[in-house]
This record gives sequence, C-alpha cells and structure tokens, in this order.
Amino acid sequence: MNSRGGLPPLHLLLALGVMAVWGTNFVVIKLALAHLPPLTLATLRFSLAFLPMALLIKRPAVPLKNLAAYGVLIGAGQFGLLFTAMRTDITPGLASLVVQTQVFITIGLSMRLTGEKIAPYQIAAMALAVAGLGTIGWHTDGSATPLGLLLVLGAALSWSLGNMTARAAGPVPMLNYVVWSSVFAVPPLFAMALLTEGWPQMAAGVAAADWTTWGAVVWQAVGNTMFGYAAWGWLLGKHPAAQVAPLALLVPVFGLGSSALLLGEPLQWWKILAFVLVMAGLSLGVLWPRFMTKNKVEARA
Repeated sequence: MNSRGGLPPLHLLLALGVMAVWGTNFVVIKLALAHLPPLTLATLRFSLAFLPMALLIKRPAVPLKNLAAYGVLIGAGQFGLLFTAMRTDITPGLASLVVQTQVFITIGLSMRLTGEKIAPYQIAAMALAVAGLGTIGWHTDGSATPLGLLLVLGAALSWSLGNMTARAAGPVPMLNYVVWSSVFAVPPLFAMALLTEGWPQMAAGVAAADWTTWGAVVWQAVGNTMFGYAAWGWLLGKHPAAQVAPLALLVPVFGLGSSALLLGEPLQWWKILAFVLVMAGLSLGVLWPRFMTKNKVEARA
C-alpha cells in the first residue's frame, strides 16, 4: 500500500471517474423513473447487479445473515427510499446532497456503539449540515417536499446501517460483497413494489420502457455497482483511506452539476447556500481529524 504522497495521476483520474459515475447516477435514476415505478426500478437494478456477475465471482466468506442484512438495508432501505423520493418529491441534485448526511449518521452510530464522546469539531460539522438541510426544507418551490427530505434522510440512515453491517463483515472484496448481497435486496423490493405499486403499474412501466430507460437500468448495475465498487475497492487497497476517502466529497458536486446541466435543474441562491453549508459540514467532519493527525505527526518529527 502506498502511504506517501498523493495519488498517482492515473489513480487520481480513476477516482475522479468513480465520483463522476456516482454523482451523475442521480440523473440516470431520474431518466429511468420516467417510465418505471421506483420500487420496480430498484428491483430490476439489484436483479441485474446479482446476475450474471454472481456466475463469475465467488461469494465472499461472510455469514449469510450479514450479506442478507446488507442487501436489505442498501436495497430496500437506501435505494428503495431514494428512488421513491426522486420520483416526484426531490430533484436529483438535492438528493445527491442530502443523502450524504449518512456521514454524520454513521459517525453517530459508531459513537453509540463505542461510547466515544462527540468532539467539538463534530458538533460544528453537524450544525453546518443541519443549517443546510434547514435551508432546503424552508423553501417550497417543488425542488424538495418535506416527504422527499424525510425519505432521503431515511435512505441515508439505511446507508449508514449498511456501512456498519459491511464493517462487521471484516476485510472482504467489496465488489463480491455487493454483488452477492444484491440477491437479498430483490425479494423485499419486489414484495413492496407489488404492495404499493401493484402488478398492473409494474407491468405497464416495463412495457413503456424505451432504450434510454433500459440503458439507465443497466448502467445502475454495471456502471454504478460493478465499475464503481470494484474501482473504489481497488483504490482503497492500493492507498491509505485518508488519501482516497475524502474524494467522495465530490459526489454531490457531480450530482448537482450534472442535474443542472443535463436536466435543467435551476440553481437558485438558496440551493447554492445549502450546498455550501452541507459541504462545509461534510468537509469539516471528514478532513479535520486527518488534518490534526498530520499536524501531530509533523510536530513529533
């Protein structure tokens, strides 16, 4: 593992490519939702994430209950709620920003489990993020409804719980883990789709889907899952997490930017303010401990 200096240019380019894929994926989701009901889309996404890749890669050596928990939390929880919100209740750009609150929820859950006390910088980071979310919630121009915010925050909570579940699995190949956990996401998603959307609406959505829709579905599985997680896991295996993980802060940048450019999502002053506040909170929460650690090391030297 390379622990000195920054990422080599080609590795940095690969990391930026992953961030671009994950960020623009919110636009791809919106395109797919033009024809497919949200839970039907999620069912198809995780079905394609499992097959045919499961025929090519081995199941990771983790308990099935861990794989099942991760699949349900990420599939039915994170993406089921996110897709439902993005149908009519929040724009792709704002969704890409709000869902990043999983960083703070994950920190909170970790503290709950370890008994660690919250640090002043973490309080400041959370205050900035809450101020950003409050800015979004205060405006009612249709960019985000209260229901949309609650659904995306629920998706962030599910993502955080999924992070804790993956951490409990130990060091495993992330692509293998994601692919094999996807099969456990399909039954609850399909059941929820039948219950809330109904078979006629599900069938009508599939029948109305055009090449753009199917391309978006395939991209969800191939680009977002297979390329994204494989490349990200490879980078984390080659470099310290402190060098790689902060780049994830670029996901909302690509998300908001691509939604504005490709879908014409307006960037009013309050969206920019909310973006600055949430990103400032995320940056403080992620980068401050690394900054302090670096200063301590340099002071000792």
